[in-house]
Order: sequence, then C-alpha cells, then structure tokens
Amino acid sequence: MKKLLIANRGEIAVRIIRACADHGLRSVAVYADDDFEALHVRIADEAYALNGQRPVDSYLDVGKLIDVAKRSGADAIHPGYGFLSESAAFARAVIGAGLTWIGPPPEAIELLGDKVSARQLALRVGAPLVAGTAEPVKAVAEIHAFASQHGLPIAIKAAYGGGGRGLKVVWKMEEIDELYASAVREAKAAFGRGECFVEQFLDRPRHIEAQVLADAYGHVRVLGTRDCSLQRRNQKLVEEAPAPFLSNDQRERIHQSAREICQAAGYVGAGTVEFLLSQTGAISFLEVNTRLQVEHPVTEETTGIDLVREQFRVSEGARFEGEEISSVPAPYGHSFEFRINAEDVGRGFLPAPGIVTRFDPPSGPGVRLDSGVAAGSHVGGQFDSLLAKLIVWGPTREMAVQRARRALAEFQIEGVPTVLPFHRAVMAHADFVSSEKLAVHTRWIETDLARQWQADPASRPGPYEASVLRRSAIEIDGRRVTLGLSGRLLAGLAAVPSEPTAEAATPAEPVSDETIVAPAAGNLSAWKVTDGASVQAGDLVAVMEAMKMEMQVHARRAGTIRLLARKGELQVAGAVLAKIE
Repeated sequence: MKKLLIANRGEIAVRIIRACADHGLRSVAVYADDDFEALHVRIADEAYALNGQRPVDSYLDVGKLIDVAKRSGADAIHPGYGFLSESAAFARAVIGAGLTWIGPPPEAIELLGDKVSARQLALRVGAPLVAGTAEPVKAVAEIHAFASQHGLPIAIKAAYGGGGRGLKVVWKMEEIDELYASAVREAKAAFGRGECFVEQFLDRPRHIEAQVLADAYGHVRVLGTRDCSLQRRNQKLVEEAPAPFLSNDQRERIHQSAREICQAAGYVGAGTVEFLLSQTGAISFLEVNTRLQVEHPVTEETTGIDLVREQFRVSEGARFEGEEISSVPAPYGHSFEFRINAEDVGRGFLPAPGIVTRFDPPSGPGVRLDSGVAAGSHVGGQFDSLLAKLIVWGPTREMAVQRARRALAEFQIEGVPTVLPFHRAVMAHADFVSSEKLAVHTRWIETDLARQWQADPASRPGPYEASVLRRSAIEIDGRRVTLGLSGRLLAGLAAVPSEPTAEAATPAEPVSDETIVAPAAGNLSAWKVTDGASVQAGDLVAVMEAMKMEMQVHARRAGTIRLLARKGELQVAGAVLAKIE
C-alpha cells in the first residue's frame, strides 16, 4: 500500500490519517458539504468533495467513494467505524475495484454483522446466550408474541446496526409498536437497512467486550477486555481497560468465546466481541463489531499495540505466530476513555450542533486526546455528536481515576454544550470509582444517577445555521473546473449573502404548555398526528432526528393541535413546531 483513502470523517478520520503518516502512507480525506473546513480535511495529504449534505449522499455513497479512490490514485480504503464500516457490499465494491480493503473479508462481515447469524454461530461454538428470535422479525405481531412468551423487558435491535443505533428496549407491551417503528427508522437512516430482531434484555447488566486481532492465516489474538457499561440511550460514554472486577473464570470464558467465534467465522483484522455480564455473574454473547471500535485507544494504552497500524500490517500480509498467538498480553496499567459529545446533559443529553468557540484540551503525563475538532470548528447536525475522545492512563485504576479527574477539570470547551459535566460527576461517584466493586450498569445513568443537571446556556436557541458550501463553475487555462467556498468565508468577504442550504425555522415566543418546540436543532422527520387532531397531555406528536439520534416530541397539554412546521425541514433548537388550542 502507498496511498489510503479514509471513507469517514471526524476524530476517527484524524486518527487514521495520523496512523498513515506513522506508517509511511499518503492519506486521502473525503468530505460532505458540512465538513468542508473540518479538521480531518485540513490535515490529510489530499481531500476530495463528495458533493452531498446528508450521510446517504456522501459517506454512505459507495459509488462516490470508489470514484474518489480512483481519481486520487489511492490503492486502499479504510472505513473507520460507523457509516459503511460493516457493509459487506462496500467491502466487495472496494475489492472489486482492485483496491485493498482494510477490514475483514465480506463473508465474515455478512456472517457476524447480521446479528441473527452471529447468534447462531455463537451457539455452535458454545458461547453463552439469552433467548432471541431465530430470524429478523417480519411484522410487529412477532414481537408481541415473543414478549408474551419470554416476558419483558425485551430488546429490539437492528440486525445490521451497531453503536446503539436502531436499538430500543421495551418495558411495557403498549410501547412495542412505536419502538419497533423507531428502531427501523434509525437503522435505515444510519445503516441503510431496517431489519430488526428481538432478544431478551438483561436488566442492569455490565457491558464487557474483548478486542480481537486476527491475521489472514487463521491466527486469532485476544488483546484483553474492556468495560463499556456507562451508556445513555444504549450508546457508550465512558470505557476502560482492562474490564475491572472480573474473576479469572469470567475473563477466560470471554477470551475463549471471542477467539472461537472469530476463528469459526474466518475473521481477519481488528474486531470486537461483545458480551453482557448479569448481576448474577452470568455471561451472554451480545454481538460482534466487524470493525475498529470507538474505544480502541484504551486497549492501545494498556497493551502498547497500535491497532490501526496492525490493521495495515494484516492487510499487507503480516502473520502472527508462536507465543504471539496463544498468549494474552498482560495489561500494562489501566486506561479510561471519555467520549466528549456535543450534548446537553441538563436537557436529557440532547445533541446540540453549533460552532466550537473555545477548545482547550488537557495535557500532561498519561493524557491523550483523539479529536475531530478545534477552536472554530463547525459541528453539524447531520452527523454523530462525538467531538473528541479523552484517554487517560495510569499505573493502577486508582491512579488513572486521579489523573482523569485532573484532566477533566482542565478540559474547557465553549460554543456548544458538552458532556464534560457528566464525566466530572462520574469520576467523583462511588459506584464507579470504588476500589471494591463496579456498581454501574448499562442503565445506571437513567436509573441510579440521582442528580439534577443544569441546562448549558450554550444550548439556548441561537443564530446557528447549517454550514454552507457554495460552488461555482470557473475556467482556468481553457479548462472548466468547479470552485467551492464556504458560506462563512463568502460572508466575511461580502461576496454574496450567506444562506442556509435548507430552510430553518426560527425561534418564536417563549415556550408555554400551548407551544410545542424543537428540543434541539435537527430534522423534523415525522409527524405522528394530523393537523387539527385532538391530543392528550403526554401524547407523542412528532419525531425529530439530530446527530443520528431520534428524539420524541410530546404534547404538554390536551387540546386541538395546529401544525406549524413541515416534515423534512431543518429546525433550530426552540423552533415552534405546533400549537395546542
């Protein structure tokens, strides 16, 4: 390999670009219109436009990505995580175009990426499992039948999803219809496919995973465990390695199951096998992520292994042999990763796009930052809310906790609300930092973290607009080319007025019970009622989507609803969507 195209954006694109520089590869970035001035675009050796605003028109467009690879002269593609990273069709398209695919074979992606067939494989090798549907459900009636047979709670999960997208937990029978529809919508928006399956949901479990690295010759290494139990809306916020407070038997069972599942699937490259650990100590296989994980740095910090460069080495034919295969490297110290998301914890972790006006990260011994933004960066509403990852290492878990507290106190971000207040509170909570046990679980934030958060002033409705990229055709030496300039640059030059690419509703009068407003900036993806319908307090009236998350909008009083916003339009935070008379 000589030149690598990164089919992704944000911090993971920056991470891979830096690995390219370390490995002696030239890097090629791609960008949607909203990412015209993004950090990953600026630091790559080359950058090419995908000429689209939405994920489906940019980072999910296989044809555009392959075309850029050919035009740029790239001979390999790394998908990062999310988007097309677990798409067997994309892997085949890359290979079919004569390019090197940095990932597992398409057959392994299909087998393990389909959560139903992955469950079947796990059963064959003897991995522990809870009850679930044998195939994706074809109708909501099947979910009702499963819940009646096995009881609640149950999990509705996107068969081709990951990262918490398209996953809904049902606690009441009357929630099934809407949550199934929501899971399908999220899965289609994030992964392009809406099939879902159902399984029993373990209440209050820990989330444990094993990092796997395999060569193309059947050798599989397990590089230790991680705990990823601190989640909100089934998406991780804090991860650590190694997973603390596991017995030797539990750790060995997780390592063995992960190794056997990947060997049986013919896995190649970096991947993660995930498990749930119940309150009773029982282990249940969850899924396999056939890609690099967001939380891979904590494994790197405790093993000394650069997982991205190992992906490069495997793709170039590296072979793991002898002691390197059979032994699990003893973890070197302890590491935490904190996902720094543009979300307001005081408003239920609502995503909040905007402009980062201040970005002062911490430094010092044991502190690492993987970031996709800097001061002045535009944080769009079309993509994930992750801004950066703070990774902290210490010789022991206790010392890593102390160092993390210091680093989080130093970290200052302004312009958009972030989850930093949450992280600081967690690192002071006995349930998480105790030296005797880990008392957190996957729903701990929603059920046990008894704390009232203040809404971040940065989340108040303001003048935020989508990033604007204006293109014009010009001629240079007789050749017609396209010139693209950002709207903010044009406005600064007073060349043309800056206009948003989509109509955005503006905030109106103060919120009252009669007024239904957008809880955050995002797209009004669906009305659940018709204009003039009668509604009751608490009724679901609309669904919005921002930063790849769905948000439900409810009526605060009874009456007749008058719809004031159109489905499919971009809304700013606080925009009036409807009134109830």
